[in-house]
Amino acid sequence: MSHYNVNPSSLAAPSGFAHGTVAGGTVYLGGQTAMDGTGAIVAGGIVEQFTQAFSNVLVTLAEAGGAPGDLVSVTIYLTDVEDYQRHGREIGRIWREMAGTHYPAMAGIGVTRLWQAEALIEIQGVAVIGAEAAGTAAGAAGSSEPPVLGGSAA
Repeated sequence: MSHYNVNPSSLAAPSGFAHGTVAGGTVYLGGQTAMDGTGAIVAGGIVEQFTQAFSNVLVTLAEAGGAPGDLVSVTIYLTDVEDYQRHGREIGRIWREMAGTHYPAMAGIGVTRLWQAEALIEIQGVAVIGAEAAGTAAGAAGSSEPPVLGGSAA
């Protein structure tokens, strides 16, 4: 199967990795930290960093021809899980503003450090786009919980 990389010009230029790789109808979204277009981690705490990192994921997905509803898996790496949980309601609100109420399979993993020492979060994902996604159970009833690890944000 052929594949190609996706590297949006609005994101910092990658070195030794791709922001995303498309293989068939699947988009593999490389881990995104809160790096702005210049390569600097945005100022602020977990909420600001979540917003930038998730934006980077969605920009890459859009460049590949996908949309937030195409996400099937998201992994969030956190240097401080408790801080993320404390801000869960606000992060959940931001998710809904950026991606709607579609919540894919998710995992939150606590780590001791990320590639950039000042990074608090890294978000990685997988999406299915195109004809392959059309045959899925779109609109099927199911549980949708916001991305608040360890609880829910109502």
